[in-house]
Amino acid sequence: MKTAYLYVLVSTDEQKRKGYSLPEQEDRLLKYCRYNNIEVKGIYCEDYSAKNFNRPEWKKLIWFFFKKR
Repeated sequence: MKTAYLYVLVSTDEQKRKGYSLPEQEDRLLKYCRYNNIEVKGIYCEDYSAKNFNRPEWKKLIWFFFKKR
C-alpha cells in the first residue's frame, strides 16, 4: 500500500472564503487517498504566508523526513 503525508496550506483570507479552507482541502485530500488506497501517515495544516518557508508545520514535516535518515 502506498503512504502519504498531507500538507495543507491556506495563506490568505480570500482563499479561505473561496472554498480552499484548511478543512475543505484536508477533506478532499483524504477522500482522494481513500479512493486510491493510500494510507495517510500524517497531516500537517498551516495558515501562514506562502511567500517563504518560515512556517512551523512545514518545518515539522521537513524535520520528520530528515530525522528518518
